[in-house]
Amino acid sequence: MQAFKSPFSLFWYSAGFILCGLTFAIEILFPSLNSIAFDILRYIIIGWVFVIAFKRRKISLWIFGAMLLGIQFGLDLRELPENWHDSWSTGLGKLSKIFIRMVTTLVAPLIFGTLIVGIAGHGNIKQVGRIGLKSILYFEIVTTFALVIGLAAINISQAGKGIEVKPTKEMIAEAAKKVDFVKSQPKDHILDIFPENFAKSIVDNQVLQIVVFSVIFAIGLSMVQKESHKQTMLHWAESLSEVMFKFTDIVMYLAPIAVFGAIANTVLTSGAEMLIGLAKLVATLYVALIAFVGLVLVPIALIAKIPLKKFIRAVSEPFTIAFSTASSEAALPKALENMEKFGVPKKIVGFVIPTGYSFNLDGTTLYLSMATVFVSQMTLDTPLTMGQQIAACLILMLTSKGVAGVRGASFVILVSTVSEFGMNMEQASIILGVDALMDMARTSVNVLGNCLASAVIARSEGELVVAKNDE
Repeated sequence: MQAFKSPFSLFWYSAGFILCGLTFAIEILFPSLNSIAFDILRYIIIGWVFVIAFKRRKISLWIFGAMLLGIQFGLDLRELPENWHDSWSTGLGKLSKIFIRMVTTLVAPLIFGTLIVGIAGHGNIKQVGRIGLKSILYFEIVTTFALVIGLAAINISQAGKGIEVKPTKEMIAEAAKKVDFVKSQPKDHILDIFPENFAKSIVDNQVLQIVVFSVIFAIGLSMVQKESHKQTMLHWAESLSEVMFKFTDIVMYLAPIAVFGAIANTVLTSGAEMLIGLAKLVATLYVALIAFVGLVLVPIALIAKIPLKKFIRAVSEPFTIAFSTASSEAALPKALENMEKFGVPKKIVGFVIPTGYSFNLDGTTLYLSMATVFVSQMTLDTPLTMGQQIAACLILMLTSKGVAGVRGASFVILVSTVSEFGMNMEQASIILGVDALMDMARTSVNVLGNCLASAVIARSEGELVVAKNDE
């Protein structure tokens, strides 16, 4: 009853959020209604949502409020003359880019310090190898499920059939630009795991290379015989981790601003006609991702005896950041921090989550299998047979592992796969019209899957210690 009595409770916050969403839906379904009345109502609701967020002092509430404000602001900007759109889009894009840049500076020192303390502090080198093998096995099993669910979803919905929306010149140019950019960077997926220069790995934001260097460094430190030297480096690494976590807390204050800019820019640049034409594809992806979470991740959590309520509380913030910014890197520092607070040891959380950024992209894997069949349904007179779809999935399993951290890489993987089966890259570029909306969903599921993986591996090692308090 207290939730109803207090006007600043989460109940009224949620009610405002849902009501705002309903007004968006009603206005889309009934365009003849007075849009000004809806705009005024939404600004009032959003204002109250921010009042509740201010009273409760939770960053996640500020982020959700910023999402609503970003949607409304983006819709308002679409009413401006088109020659103003580019300048507004550039300005809004900078808000999210500043945040992502600040977060990117955190990644290397945070992983480095966390892994050194976790591995060298305990000195169990055999366990490091065991955790690595368990992680890779877990990643491969879960991503296989993601591929299967993606295939099932698109074959059921048949979202590509009857699509008549033609790719614009801008989409074709953007697609070609993405392909040329990735192709200009020679890739040897095995060789690229190992760093040639640690500083270069940091500059290029090669997360997996940073993990490999940090693990080897930690193993080397644990083998040092002179205890004073070993403890000096351990104390330094622990201090580095603590400072970087505080650094993370400071940077997170920019998250609502970044979310506002990212969402407003997405709404501004996504044409309504394109969204309507590809609505079935977007809906299929969201339903498939929800099914993946419900049918795969939740059962895994229950089997591993992960307390769901506390886990959801721990992952809600990094999940929201990933969804709003469509950036896994933006959510990484908070994911590391929150999962450690949840009860996953440093050595496991510092290894599993960053490694999962290359090998456990559940949302991206599901999207790729779905998008490949979607393009075939849209462009081929005879869609891919089930055997060809399975062959495409095998290609995706191999090609999707070595491209983490390269922007636009998922689209390049899609293009290379559809080209193998005689489909047209220009036709595939139509997906770029709604890619931002899909990227938000698949990125957040990537982060959710990696957070769960760290908890499951910790449970398998008997080292998951969940705090008793609920706060």
